[in-house]
Amino acid sequence: MKKILFLLVICFGWASGQSTEQQVHQKIIYTEPAHFPGGDEAFLAEFHKMVRGYIDMKQYAANGIFNFMFDIDVNGKISNVQIFPQVKNSGMFIDDMTFAVKRIKPKWTPAMHDGKPVKSKRLLKVNFTSDHFDHD
Repeated sequence: MKKILFLLVICFGWASGQSTEQQVHQKIIYTEPAHFPGGDEAFLAEFHKMVRGYIDMKQYAANGIFNFMFDIDVNGKISNVQIFPQVKNSGMFIDDMTFAVKRIKPKWTPAMHDGKPVKSKRLLKVNFTSDHFDHD
């Protein structure tokens, strides 16, 4: 009985290992990348307005170039905002920057693959200084 149980455990273990090895992550090549009406410059100008209007930047040690990475869903909405490098009060900084990003109107036009909208990622660089920021 122990031998049969042992063989079943090995067979199930091998079978489950096979299924994970067969899973292939495909990289989607977009026929048209996601874009903001007016381009990145227009997005960064809107972002600048939202930060100036809603965020007190004096509470953060944010000087230099920051990478903003985010997802754009099939409806053109931004989610999963990540900011690198980390700064003092990073959690609050990311929350505030996410708030500013989500207040921006209009929505992005999603990336397209074979004529269908698909989720995509974007990376933008923002140069913060103690007094203001601009895009790099």
